[in-house]
Amino acid sequence: MRYNRRTMRREEASDEELIDLIAHRDADAVHVLYERYGRMVYGLAMHVIGDVAAAEEVCQDAFMRVWEKSGTYRSDRGKVVTWIARIARNRAIDVLRSRRSRGLDLPQSGDEPAALAESGDADPGDRLWQSFREQEVREAVAALPRDQRQALSLAFFKGLSHREIAEALGEPLGTVKTRIRDSMVKLRSSLGTRKGR
Repeated sequence: MRYNRRTMRREEASDEELIDLIAHRDADAVHVLYERYGRMVYGLAMHVIGDVAAAEEVCQDAFMRVWEKSGTYRSDRGKVVTWIARIARNRAIDVLRSRRSRGLDLPQSGDEPAALAESGDADPGDRLWQSFREQEVREAVAALPRDQRQALSLAFFKGLSHREIAEALGEPLGTVKTRIRDSMVKLRSSLGTRKGR
């Protein structure tokens, strides 16, 4: 990369530059990345789990994983924010499944991205929410065909496996996999055409 890791201001660095700094064990870069995306990660965890303490733990775990796995990030596979959201989602689903296996009561959450929990009063100018583009994501998901939106919601927000979704919907496993794959392709295309950070 064409920048000097020693002299650059962390707050002005791109997400990709921050990940590179983190891969070189720059703790300040993790702090900046957390400032940008911590609220998003917490909101995602709250939506999946519905428990404040567990969501906070997932948030901490997610950024610990970012620290540990920063060297595995590949920009050609997606944006940093998408990579972080995937880490957080996977960790939250692990917690959710663990609770289900222990028979713990779980709060009910909605099926759509609009139901992402608010984590306090958001500053309208907050860079985090600008990066996450919550409204654009909500609109892109709402534009999907109903069957694709339903399968995607069960997979992403409820943490169900493809087989569990097929059983819940009474559809063949191959059909469910195709719907989820097609919905992800449409979302990437839709969101990729809009300007982001």
